[in-house]
Amino acid sequence: MKTLYISYFGLREPLVQTQVIPYLREIARDGVEVTLLTFEPHLRRSWPEQERLLHARKLDGLGIAWHCLAYHKSPSIPATLYDIAVGALFTLQSVVSNRIDVVHARTHVPMLMALIARMFVRCRLVFDIRGFVADEYADVNKWKEGSLAYRAVKSVERIGCRRSDAIIVLTRKAGQWLIENYQLDPEKIHVIPCCVDFARFAQSRLGVRNDRFEVVYAGSATGLYLMEELIAFFLHIKRLQPRALLTILTQSRPEPLREQLQKSGLTADDFCVGYADPSEIPARLSTSRLGLSFRKPSFSQIAASPTKLAEYFAAGVPAVTNCGIGDFDELLQENQVGVVIRNFDAQELERTARLAVELAFQPDVRQRCITTAVNHFDLTSVGGAEYRRVYAQLRQL
Repeated sequence: MKTLYISYFGLREPLVQTQVIPYLREIARDGVEVTLLTFEPHLRRSWPEQERLLHARKLDGLGIAWHCLAYHKSPSIPATLYDIAVGALFTLQSVVSNRIDVVHARTHVPMLMALIARMFVRCRLVFDIRGFVADEYADVNKWKEGSLAYRAVKSVERIGCRRSDAIIVLTRKAGQWLIENYQLDPEKIHVIPCCVDFARFAQSRLGVRNDRFEVVYAGSATGLYLMEELIAFFLHIKRLQPRALLTILTQSRPEPLREQLQKSGLTADDFCVGYADPSEIPARLSTSRLGLSFRKPSFSQIAASPTKLAEYFAAGVPAVTNCGIGDFDELLQENQVGVVIRNFDAQELERTARLAVELAFQPDVRQRCITTAVNHFDLTSVGGAEYRRVYAQLRQL
């Protein structure tokens, strides 16, 4: 079997490195011939020929043939339409010349490329839906619900789901919504959450800091992420643990965050804001007592599987998150690896902070977190195994 996997992100993007290549490596080990297509910003400037050949050879060693096209950003709609046309043509040519059996589209824009190509050639489709993109854009006010862009992306979502041979979602709740609203066969739905390379974390556990009660947040500090509420929660933690330290590891600009933290009454000794290379994340997380993840509660979040939560657990760190995020309400409670906050009023913040501190000091909580990571978020035994199962099912069609 031959598959073409289309990603609208560039090869260097952290998500491609952690959530695409490892899964493709797993299905390649299962005998699938894998071609990866990425879209690279500033292609000629950012990818000199020698560097491109070096990465191509490295991926070839994993059983992945890499091709790339230029990503165009502006003007937004014309640029995206151009990329869709070029991507659809590449897909069509690949199916014809390389006898591709499966086109695997990661998110909605690649799915439209695949749908256009399949108007002219026969191939099986996999829709790796990842999330409800149009609804996420509406949640952060990039689009209005009911706008032309919103309706167009929802149409791609609906048509892509109905015409695909397999659909991959991040959460059970998202899968159930698709089944009920798009009248899909449940057998087509595969739930694969965002997973982590557990080996990286197993080699990097340093143990908690005894001098400070460290609370960590890793990831973006803009968009759907609720930093004001996160800081308010930390203030309640600090009342219970005066030596508490808030560590924020982010690629977002640090200056606005530092100003926000200082305006809340925290001093420079109470927090640390900065960037950490992905290779440093396991060790940086492992020194913490708690990991935080607060996202804007909305419909789109039933499809969310924040990678940071899987990383916290892999590092042995219990989590605090708000309710309504993917399948985590049930997972945290059933495995006793975190606390779910119902809302952000002062009384609830205080209640949750007390429960979280109690949980952090339970002697076996770190092992429960690690076990949960192994059982639910391990890249090889969970994510990779399920991707192989998807392709085993496609072979039978």
